Amino acid sequence: MPKSLNSPRHELVKSALIEQRKAAGMSQTEVAVRLGRPQSYIAKIEGGERRVDIVELIDLAQVIGLDLVALIRDAGKVSGR
Repeated sequence: MPKSLNSPRHELVKSALIEQRKAAGMSQTEVAVRLGRPQSYIAKIEGGERRVDIVELIDLAQVIGLDLVALIRDAGKVSGR
């Protein structure tokens, strides 16, 4: 089994976060400020260097307007391998 940071599901989550952040017209810095984190926090998530736990994912989704239920549904359809 591949490491989760390189799995197809992780790639789907990263892509969704990036696409929705951009669709919301927000920079990494703007998202980070709203979360009370440094910009490098968002850069590491989007770059695949850092994974997020469920609470962090909920916070990120709320800030950028991501439909987390749809994301989870989509991720469930992707093979974890």
